[in-house]
Amino acid sequence: MATITKLPSGHWRVQVRRKQSYASETFLRHEDARRWATETEHRIDRGEPPLKRGKVDPTTFAHLVDLHVEDMCEVGKAPRRSKAFTLDALKDKLGKVRLEDLTRERLIQFGKNRAKEGAGPVTLSTDFSYLKLVLTHAAAVHGVNVKAEPVDLARFALKRLGLIGQSRQRDRRPTADELQRLLDHFDDNSKLQIPMGRVVRFAIASAMRQEEICRIRWSEVDVQRRVVLVRDRKDPREKDGNHQFVPLLNLTGFDALRLIRVQRKYCRRGDLIFPYNSRSIGTAFRRACKLLKIHDLHFHDLRHEATNRLFEAGMSIEQVALVTGHRDWKILKRYTHLRPEALHESHSRSSSLAKAAQATAYLLAVQLQAEWASRADAAIDARQPSDGTSDRTQQLAGLLLEGSGTKKVPQLVKDQARRKQR
Repeated sequence: MATITKLPSGHWRVQVRRKQSYASETFLRHEDARRWATETEHRIDRGEPPLKRGKVDPTTFAHLVDLHVEDMCEVGKAPRRSKAFTLDALKDKLGKVRLEDLTRERLIQFGKNRAKEGAGPVTLSTDFSYLKLVLTHAAAVHGVNVKAEPVDLARFALKRLGLIGQSRQRDRRPTADELQRLLDHFDDNSKLQIPMGRVVRFAIASAMRQEEICRIRWSEVDVQRRVVLVRDRKDPREKDGNHQFVPLLNLTGFDALRLIRVQRKYCRRGDLIFPYNSRSIGTAFRRACKLLKIHDLHFHDLRHEATNRLFEAGMSIEQVALVTGHRDWKILKRYTHLRPEALHESHSRSSSLAKAAQATAYLLAVQLQAEWASRADAAIDARQPSDGTSDRTQQLAGLLLEGSGTKKVPQLVKDQARRKQR
């Protein structure tokens, strides 16, 4: 039995007592209170728990979106900008559709309409991912009688039609000429409020995203260890609390630590190293590319450039991941677009190092054998037995000669060996 009472505040309090169950909510309007009481009684009769937060039984997709958003806000995980935008768009397109009408046919038509509006395969894939998320959340958390199978079937059909797919891996890297033109343009433009030349150089030196560059702080730079703390670094699973120490390297042609030291001279106030709006950085970069007629180059491509330069410098996947912050090395692989000419440079550098190591080993072997011969001569002259040290020295010299790639004994050592025999 439902009882509706008007409170002194003007709100309406409704209490439902039915089959040893009790529920109570407060509403601003009497009509909302009455509807909630009716729906709650029906749920109790069906053996379902009463709805919370003054909600009636969800009947449309818009109700499910609201339930999902409120639940996420309640646990402190409110949808971020991109997710909130997608949910609002879905609510606008499908909000009035009743739950029983969310069929495979209806969802396929929704996908075709979105494609006609200009939505690409990746955008449609995101839409259907959030569609399934909202339906699954409603069924699992609130017991709403709704199924996600129609979403899976519609997604499969749209994928077969080529309307849903994965993003094309981007391999755009700035050429040396393009990068130099950009840096010259930024350095010569005194009207810019943002030191874009320094920001671009730091992006290539650190492999950070533009949002991360604008978040790092002076108080979180460890000069002795040459690292800086990047808070809430982007991660596909969890962003909040994903803090990482990023090394400030000098391997990509720019010294990250030196750049922020230079920045200190021009930015003495506040704790932010680059106290600028990340969107403004992106806008300035796009304008420069348009002015210089550099096509299809984004600021994020500088992160690709930095990642590839680290690989070209000889760093391993594990070491590069410490800089870029990638936990999944498969994702890191898509950022790796080494230039073919870099292989020649790497091979030449490796050959030079190998030759230097062989030369060092050879010289050390010569010195050890000369010392062995001298000790042997001294022992013969003093008519003393060998203590074994000379033999071990000779063995070590032989190993070094083998490591140097040669077994040829220097003439000096041969002469001393003949003298020993005499």
